[in-house]
Amino acid sequence: MPPAPVRLVPKPRFAVLGAGTIGCHLGGHLAAAGHDVTLIGRPAAMDVLRERGLTLSTSVRPPIQLAPRQLTLATGPEAATGADYVLVTVKTAGTGAAAKDLAAHLAPGAVVVSFQNGLHNPATLRAALPGHTVLAGMVPYNVVQSEPGTVHQGMPGRLMTEPDGTLVAAFREAHLAIEARTDMSEVQHAKLLMNLNNAINALSGLPLRDQLGERAYRRCLALCQREALAVYRAAGVVPARLGPTAPAVTPYVLGLPDGLFRRLAGAALRIDAHARSSMWEDLQRGRSTEIDSLQGEIVALATANGLKAPANARLADLVREAETAPRTWPGPELYAELRAARRQAWATPR
Repeated sequence: MPPAPVRLVPKPRFAVLGAGTIGCHLGGHLAAAGHDVTLIGRPAAMDVLRERGLTLSTSVRPPIQLAPRQLTLATGPEAATGADYVLVTVKTAGTGAAAKDLAAHLAPGAVVVSFQNGLHNPATLRAALPGHTVLAGMVPYNVVQSEPGTVHQGMPGRLMTEPDGTLVAAFREAHLAIEARTDMSEVQHAKLLMNLNNAINALSGLPLRDQLGERAYRRCLALCQREALAVYRAAGVVPARLGPTAPAVTPYVLGLPDGLFRRLAGAALRIDAHARSSMWEDLQRGRSTEIDSLQGEIVALATANGLKAPANARLADLVREAETAPRTWPGPELYAELRAARRQAWATPR
């Protein structure tokens, strides 16, 4: 008997809504692997890609270069029509509008995946897109735009998403490490603990490796994480363990002297010299930040549970000030500022 014919399964079609740094990183790798990908972003950003193409770089392997002719670019949500998967990478403040825009164009059965900072984006998308599957996703590593048309991954890590076999297979085919998780709420709360450093890095003006190498800046992060962990306990939240150190122990490790920190937590400093937080990039480009979805989230959760989070609140204020009047803070000065905010908060009755 002749062999049975091989039935080829078509690759899923992707659209990336909010094709900035993270969106271009994810969509670019998928496109490089041969997937049909449409990048949907701001007109100015898409004009750069039309002129220069897209370069995906890391410190551990040669860059991937996609010529303009290899990219499908758009600026409106109608370009998501017909996509099997829509990756949403807009800033949190734009999630509601993005969901409303998508609702008119999503194909039946299309899956929406939120690869965004913050805790509530998947719920916002689900509420606006009834009848569609919405998955929570998480990018654990740093990606910045090192120059126009080039996005750089500054540290290793695995993407995480709620289970979907086709999605996971596509990312792995694109050489993006990914893990399916059934505890994405806990994962998102753990990621928020990590992302509390975004504001500190932005205000430091330093690359992440240099900033995390200074104890004063790490102590700022430890203050923020301790407040967040207290709020989580009050709210009944148990964050997932995503690295070698349990979340409850991390603030103590961060406060260690520099030499001891390097010996015990050297992996935290295995970051290349280009890596900076996305918030630093926003301040440099004069864009609004996601501070309300990071420190602001901890402050809101604290208020809801009858607690205070003064270090997080002060950092949020400093970032908002930096959005209009940029300033860098040396580590000792920033640490003193946050400690003063805490002393004042505890001296003030609730």
